[in-house]
Amino acid sequence: MVGTYDLSLVVLSLAVAALASYTALDLAGRVSPSRGKSSWIWLFAGAFSMGTGIWSMHFIGMLAFRLPIPMAYDLLLTMLSMVIAIIVSGFALFVMRRPTLTGSNLSMGAAMMGFGICAMHYTGMAAMRMSPPIRYDPPLFIASVIIAIVASMAALWIAFQLRQKHSAMAVLAKLGSAGVMGLAITGMHYTGMAAAHFVPDSICLAADATGGMTNSALAVMIGLITLIILAGTLVISAFDAQFAARAAKLSESLHTVNEQLRNIALYDKLTGLPNRLLLEDRLDQAMSRADRERKSFALMFVDLDKFKPVNDAFGHHIGDELLKAVAQRLMECIRKEDTVARAGGDEFIIVLHEIEDVNVAGLISNKILGALSKPFHVGQRELDISCSIGISVYPRDGQNVNVLMVNADVAMYHAKKAGRNGYQFFVSGMSPAVPGVAR
Repeated sequence: MVGTYDLSLVVLSLAVAALASYTALDLAGRVSPSRGKSSWIWLFAGAFSMGTGIWSMHFIGMLAFRLPIPMAYDLLLTMLSMVIAIIVSGFALFVMRRPTLTGSNLSMGAAMMGFGICAMHYTGMAAMRMSPPIRYDPPLFIASVIIAIVASMAALWIAFQLRQKHSAMAVLAKLGSAGVMGLAITGMHYTGMAAAHFVPDSICLAADATGGMTNSALAVMIGLITLIILAGTLVISAFDAQFAARAAKLSESLHTVNEQLRNIALYDKLTGLPNRLLLEDRLDQAMSRADRERKSFALMFVDLDKFKPVNDAFGHHIGDELLKAVAQRLMECIRKEDTVARAGGDEFIIVLHEIEDVNVAGLISNKILGALSKPFHVGQRELDISCSIGISVYPRDGQNVNVLMVNADVAMYHAKKAGRNGYQFFVSGMSPAVPGVAR
């Protein structure tokens, strides 16, 4: 018994396969970036939508096939084939959730998906309940299985490559890929149909059984299910993508605002250096690390000499530019792991982390003195200043931040008293107050 095909339904089955493929590619992008509960919701919804799309293509293709006898389909087996299609689609989307797609995962996934599509197809064929049963040509049967596996492998690879791309070019790529995937799916279907041989005088038992569906009823059901589910899924996916884009933009804006607030709270507005609040945190970390590793660190109090006359003579704007230039030179004098902070006015504090020898602080102090003694060019002016540095060492000169700060400040005043443009280590017995020393 030889069957014929309705060309218009063949074209329609190809269009449905392409639409189902595009929906699958679009859903892969929704499943992959989602996390937690939303990811599973998209997975189940996507499996249902994609599965019914593939199943619809299959049965539209079967409706395109005509035999010269009354035909119908067993309802239970038809629904079973639909369930298989949904399970296969769920497995495909589950593979898409992986952060990477290895060769072994791709091969195993393609094999399972291909066998699942074949199971759906041949279960749907069994729903005709032909008597005598349908016989299949072995070479064409094997070819249909191979096509299903190869098509599944191509579909998984393409979906994985396009899953998180949302540009205009990505949409065109998805459309082209959906066409290729649609051709592959329909190719498997019609190869499987070509493998089927119907014995002359065969009858379709489902046509006479209770619960069988005629071609017209099946066509209406498939058409409505396909259009409603696939179109609805694409609309929901589009809204979700738009919402996700807005949420990402809002998250980025909040991140920017948080960074700005963090900078305001922790960094000096003028120089960009850590302020006292962040300095205290760095000092606490330095103390914890020093205690843990049985090492020392130095705290240096740097006060500019002759800054006030410059500020008074040329204005605050020039003074601010000079402070920024000083901050830059101080940063160039220290190691990457050290900290330079602005304490306020023309005062800076430097933390030298994990020093093996206190002489390191002296070497860096000399480097700073040399750097700040060079002329500064601010605007059209050449400005000359210097600095005085006081140094205290943890734990030798204090067991807490406040004591270290006070002792470094005392040492700095002694450096000023000694003639400025120099540095002094704190020594036990130094007077906590040095009257008559100008800033």
